[in-house]
Amino acid sequence: MSKTETLQDFYTQKQLNQPEGLHPGVGHFNVFRLEDCLQKEGSSITYSRRDYYKVLLIRGKNHYHYADKSIEISGSTLLFFNPQVPYTWESLSENVTGYFCIFTESFFTEKIKTSLSELPMFAPGGKPSYVLNDAQDADVAAIFNKMLEEISSDYVYKYDLLHNYTTELTHYALKQQPSETLYQHPDANSRITSVFRELLERQFPIETPGQRFTLRSAKDFAQQLSVHVNHLNRAIRETTGKTTTDYITERLVSEAKALLKHTDWNISEIGYCLGFDEAAHFNNFFKKQTTQTPTFFRNV
Repeated sequence: MSKTETLQDFYTQKQLNQPEGLHPGVGHFNVFRLEDCLQKEGSSITYSRRDYYKVLLIRGKNHYHYADKSIEISGSTLLFFNPQVPYTWESLSENVTGYFCIFTESFFTEKIKTSLSELPMFAPGGKPSYVLNDAQDADVAAIFNKMLEEISSDYVYKYDLLHNYTTELTHYALKQQPSETLYQHPDANSRITSVFRELLERQFPIETPGQRFTLRSAKDFAQQLSVHVNHLNRAIRETTGKTTTDYITERLVSEAKALLKHTDWNISEIGYCLGFDEAAHFNNFFKKQTTQTPTFFRNV
């Protein structure tokens, strides 16, 4: 896996003019017609993580790879990508059209206090794609066209409007979700589970061999949350149907697969990053969860 693509990398690769004042930690937003950018980079994008969010309306027949999943899509699809998950897509048809916007978390959250990870389309393991019919495609395209018109205007409050349009896209997708998936924190168990998930995800992605996954057990998380480990385990079990250990293990395996496939780090380095002091312990863990050794999985 290559290094995480930054906003600066994005503008360089697309041969686009880089906005003034563009640097990490500063709220940033921009919007483009997809076909304008494809003319500069070809029909696919590199499989990697980005340090920014993206919302993409794409038309035609395409193949997208998201984390460890590969899905073929046809027609018009609205896609949401977040910095925690590596992704790419490739066109399976000649005429690819659409729109996309990119933004940093600070651009989105400076107006509201909601974490982007709480939204189903950006949440780890959430639903990132929404198939649109003709009428829905027209609605979403209209929002993107408003963005394009506004970004080039001299209106002093244009970024407030652009924030609203971005929020409108998320709500448009959320309307397609079953209502029960949108009911946030109905009780204390749900709140504890939500904070546990956030603490877990804060440790990812692993981007350098020196980075280390440190909260590895239910006890570690319980201490961080100032609750008894039995209370944490019960809350997660009642909310998700999984044990705390299951949840941590699934996330570790997902990250291990990404590192094995998309980095040139050796097995010991990957194991160490994921909290295993000995390569043999990582090998045993990975084989138990996947029935394959890390080396076999990497070379398949």
